[in-house]
Amino acid sequence: MQNAPTITLIMTGASGAQYGLRLLEQLIKAKCRVYLLLSRPAQLVINTETDHHLPGRAAEIAEYFTKLYQADPGQLQVFEREQWMAPIASGSGVADATVVCPCTTATLSAIACGSSRNLIERAADVALKERKKLILVIRETPFSDIHLENMLKLSRMGVVIMPANPGFYNRPQTIDDLIDFMVARVLDHLNIAQTLQPKWGTQG
Repeated sequence: MQNAPTITLIMTGASGAQYGLRLLEQLIKAKCRVYLLLSRPAQLVINTETDHHLPGRAAEIAEYFTKLYQADPGQLQVFEREQWMAPIASGSGVADATVVCPCTTATLSAIACGSSRNLIERAADVALKERKKLILVIRETPFSDIHLENMLKLSRMGVVIMPANPGFYNRPQTIDDLIDFMVARVLDHLNIAQTLQPKWGTQG
């Protein structure tokens, strides 16, 4: 893990938990150190949309995913939403990049306003102020003017706004193919090698 980046992965309560879980699996596979944050609605969505039934405490969630994805000891850390002594609460401990996947429009709004009411919002705020890469995988449709204005505001700050809109030019055959398309795009923006989807022009 010495040469692999440290990534903060935040999952909020938008539909599309599969995107975040697949991304978590791939980050661990790539030997990244991962700081994981889950909102309470995110845990509900995971339990609803998938076959996973997550425990309630951060330490138990870390143990669950470490075993599931065969992470190295200490590779994955899960923080509580009010764990203000977590490294990502400060610019001195900020990760190399932060991804919110999936990202609710409420989280989008909180980040755009810099509210920092919990560790999820604070981690994104720290990424912004430290000029680290921040990727928001928005999962909502249609967008209101408020959503679009918040996205434009953050985009002008350098945030990567990446709505969960999988492409079809690779002729997906399964739902997993659609999930992998989006996860591959996130990994590409993180400069992490991936084999989930070929790059455009290399399919032949």
